[in-house]
Amino acid sequence: MTIASSPVPNLTAVRAAAGFLADETAPTIEAGFEFLFTRSLEFRQETIYFIIVDRFHDGNPDNNAGPNPQLFDPTRQHWGKYWGGDLQGIVDKLDYLKALGVTAIWVSPLFEQVEDLQFDRAAMHGYWTKDFKRINPRFLGRDEDNSLFSCTVFDTLITEMHKRGMKLILDIVCNHSSPDVNGHKGELYDNGQLIADFYNDVNHWYHHNPEITDWNNPEQILYYELSGLATFNESNPDYRNYIKTAIKQWLDRGVDALRVDTVKHMPLWFWQEFMADIQTHKPSVFAFGEWGFSKPQDRQSTHFANRSGMSILDFGLCDAIREVLAWDAPGGFERVQAIFDQDHVYDTASELVTFVDNHDMPRFLSLNPDGDRLRLAVGLIMTCRGIPCIYYGTEQYLYDNTHGGNDPYNRPMMTRWDTDTPLFKDIQQFSKLRRLNPAVSLGSQQQKYVSADVFCYVRRYRDSRCFVAMNKGNPITINIPQTDLQDGEYFCMVTKRRFEVQQGALRGLSLGHHEMIVLSNIGDRVKGTTIVRAQLNGVSTQMGESIVVVGDCPELGNWDIAKAYPLEYINPNTWFGEIPFTASAGKAITYKYAIQREGQAPVYEDLVCRRWILAASGTVKWKDSWSRV
Repeated sequence: MTIASSPVPNLTAVRAAAGFLADETAPTIEAGFEFLFTRSLEFRQETIYFIIVDRFHDGNPDNNAGPNPQLFDPTRQHWGKYWGGDLQGIVDKLDYLKALGVTAIWVSPLFEQVEDLQFDRAAMHGYWTKDFKRINPRFLGRDEDNSLFSCTVFDTLITEMHKRGMKLILDIVCNHSSPDVNGHKGELYDNGQLIADFYNDVNHWYHHNPEITDWNNPEQILYYELSGLATFNESNPDYRNYIKTAIKQWLDRGVDALRVDTVKHMPLWFWQEFMADIQTHKPSVFAFGEWGFSKPQDRQSTHFANRSGMSILDFGLCDAIREVLAWDAPGGFERVQAIFDQDHVYDTASELVTFVDNHDMPRFLSLNPDGDRLRLAVGLIMTCRGIPCIYYGTEQYLYDNTHGGNDPYNRPMMTRWDTDTPLFKDIQQFSKLRRLNPAVSLGSQQQKYVSADVFCYVRRYRDSRCFVAMNKGNPITINIPQTDLQDGEYFCMVTKRRFEVQQGALRGLSLGHHEMIVLSNIGDRVKGTTIVRAQLNGVSTQMGESIVVVGDCPELGNWDIAKAYPLEYINPNTWFGEIPFTASAGKAITYKYAIQREGQAPVYEDLVCRRWILAASGTVKWKDSWSRV
């Protein structure tokens, strides 16, 4: 629902929620107006699958020649040209992806591209946009109108995905349009009408700076060209209006989430404005950006993740996993744990998008062809904190080692659809686990054993638990004195082995070469008419202290701190909890956070209160920062 199509707001409810009226009766908001009081779509339970559209499946061979037949290679030997993948190809394989456990599909950019070759390469990747309001005709039916609102195969994709409970993530590019291709550069169209030209830039739509040469120079990173691509001038309000309007149209067509390219190359204020407009237009949208080679030690990237309104791809964890499992780097799994030890620098580490390879780096198997090592890497991102993203074909062990597997050889054509590969079955099982066990998608993560070859950790949320152990080295037997699991017998979903937990311990735990075990215990789910997923950042607590939410409604204790709702400790920067509301669903409430410690006076936030109008039903997200002088 968008603001433009919404009913007139119940201003009485809004003013009451904002504290402007003296009436103490909490008003109920009008149906259809609660969209203003919801936050981003919950994505932490999703399993993402990233598709390069041209290289996935050719569902409609009639469109292969496209507007310029010279850009298509029917032999699939010329890696820089189109090979025939299209939207119908994705539609045809939705049941395969559903069986794999995929719940969200990230597709490479669908925008209309430059139809010419640069140095023998076409824009099959999707990052040389010509028109943000039209679809690449090579992905549609032959002779189909490629205006965004006329594409029936795109409608079919959205409809069929949503029918299967799957979400569509659109890859968008706000930083640049196209490079110089045969004397044409940055020629930009608005649904077919030319509006900008780098070489005739009378309205200043582009920066005109040289290419980046010093990657440590902030000004060059933000305002110079990336590989000769025409770089947009974000200070131009006409450009900003164009790009935001275009992306909103895609959201109106059914896109659920956004992957945002090259975010480090545009200033933070632009992204804050962009996300504010996008989330006002569609409050449920989830977005994550590509801050290339981000890591927790890089304060610019963590500041972006905390202040931009979007999450980011977790390059730091990806690098650590590849170092440990592909290259056997010194220190082993301690390198991975070192990344997790810094989760507190992020406000929402659990929303970082995790991966082990992508379209800009050699595939994991090009670094190490051992499929069992890849299984451990995938198992790690499927069970650790964050939202896992599987690069297309990984479940089929797809890779090509030409020139080390670097771009474009990391983008082979998908050729196998085997549902019995070990990795296919792993991803299938882990995806179910993420949906069923909230400890895996929402909970904290605590290391229980780490060495060069062995890594054990537990995920926990409320009374749900998931214990994970993996070994990349020789067979070994270890003791885990405290697993946080309840005593009893557990069945490993991966190995089908049975394990006995006694007094919270796993003693004599034997792990074979390249073996991974996963033990899950699922507790009761939070139930209510409206569920608020409340997250608090920036609070410092001591051992024995807890965070509670107290407020003016029965679910929050009616300001009685003894009846306040407790949150869960996630990491030193984050507390989280799901709060069920039934009596107060659809009403305006006030609340604040407090620190509790047994036998001592509570420490309240230093503010009058926070105010919110609850949605009448569904899930709401609060993301708050502790307020205390």
